[in-house]
Amino acid sequence: MAGGGSQRTSGGKKKARIEIIPLIDVIFFLLATFVLFTLALNKSNGPRVNLPEAQTGEPRDPADTATVTVMQDGTIAWNKDPITMEDFIKNLQQFHIQHPDPDAHVLINGDADAMFSVAVYVLNEARKAGIHKVLIETHSKRASMT
Repeated sequence: MAGGGSQRTSGGKKKARIEIIPLIDVIFFLLATFVLFTLALNKSNGPRVNLPEAQTGEPRDPADTATVTVMQDGTIAWNKDPITMEDFIKNLQQFHIQHPDPDAHVLINGDADAMFSVAVYVLNEARKAGIHKVLIETHSKRASMT
C-alpha cells in the first residue's frame, strides 16, 4: 500500500495508529500557556517599584481594590497612571462611591525608598474618603534562622 495510510490486517479491519508528534505539540502548547498565565497572576496593578520587605505579609485579594503607587521621587500613580494630588483625592472619592461595601480597600504599592510622608498622606486621604481598609504591599521576607 502506498502512502503510509492506515494498515489493514489479514481480516480486513483497519489497525489503529496513534500519532505521537501532534500530541507532543499540544502538550508543549499547554505547558507554555500555563507558564505564561501563572507568571501573570501575581502582577500588581501599579507601576513597577522596589517594594519593601516584611515577614508578616499576607496574600492580597485584587477584588474591589484600588492600587496607589508611591514612587521614589514622591509622585503617586492610580492603577498605573501617574496623577496629581488633586486628581488622587477625586479618584478616592469616586472609588468610594463605586465601591461602598466594607470589603473595598486601597493598596499602597510604595517604593522602599519613597518618602514616608507621601504614604501617610495616601493613608490619611483614604480614611477621609471613607475607605477604612488600607493595605501596604510588600515582598515576603524569609525569617532569619538565628
